[in-house]
Amino acid sequence: MKRSLWAVFLCFVVTVLTFLIFFTIPADPARMIIPEQNPTPQRIADARARLGVDKPLYVQYGKFMNRLVHLDLGSSYQSRPGYEVSVNTLIKNAAPVTASVMGGAMVLWLLVSVPLGIWTALRPRGLVDRFGTVFVLVGISMPPFVVALLLRQFFAYEWRVLPFGGYCPLRGGADAPCGGPVEWANHLVLPWIAFALLYAALYTRMLRANVSETLHHDYVRTARAKGASELRVLRSHVLRNSLLALVTMLGMDLAVAIPNAIYVEPIFGLPGLGGVAVGALRSGTGYDLPTILGITLTVSFAVIVLNLVVDVLYSVLDPRIRAA
Repeated sequence: MKRSLWAVFLCFVVTVLTFLIFFTIPADPARMIIPEQNPTPQRIADARARLGVDKPLYVQYGKFMNRLVHLDLGSSYQSRPGYEVSVNTLIKNAAPVTASVMGGAMVLWLLVSVPLGIWTALRPRGLVDRFGTVFVLVGISMPPFVVALLLRQFFAYEWRVLPFGGYCPLRGGADAPCGGPVEWANHLVLPWIAFALLYAALYTRMLRANVSETLHHDYVRTARAKGASELRVLRSHVLRNSLLALVTMLGMDLAVAIPNAIYVEPIFGLPGLGGVAVGALRSGTGYDLPTILGITLTVSFAVIVLNLVVDVLYSVLDPRIRAA
């Protein structure tokens, strides 16, 4: 309960900071929704009244929080009379795409890093350990967008074994040109690899160091002295303690990795949060502040919620935390 209340307070602080950052910038938001390059003062005044930025800051924040409580992030600056573009709709359509990319990449980097990190810790200075060292150095040294460009060049352009880009929903509909689990995964293989390489390298290095350190603790030697099998020692004593750091990194990285989507998703033509953010920064009206604000709040709330989940998982993995 204490952690949950603290998470609610952090969400409130995030709304205050993001609102002040985005709505007290020197640029006048009213000028961003006026198509004319040299609008008259009356046109600017009408636009400011339409956006509500002519009111005091506390009144603007009160209206903003009232909408946010009702899960309304407002309208994009790309809206026009008779053509309303809701930020909620933009994020609702983009979030499943980004979640598909992040979820698949997370599964991939865990499938690679967990076995590789454990094996290299149990067999140091062996052939697999040397391969793991090279893999870690390559993965950390190459930014995800560079990996994405290389994968697209070879697998999509040169060899044509995978689609160039685009997105197929997991459940195809009548209005979707493609769909289904096979085509969904086929279009996301390259983005998954581009995302997973960096994090697989980081997690492999981290797990190797944690498992190697845990193997030399007194309680591990005591368990072996009592006759416990190596499998039981590894499962109950080594991995359970080593996974605490992995859970911490996982809770942070799933949300913090979203900025990489701004670079990777447009490369593969994916209509996720990264693509929406790039579109908001390049919109014909200038910076689309409500859309950028909505994405910022969504990512920030995701960080807070995932950290809350991590706190709960701590008590599941380590009984000492429950006792404390």
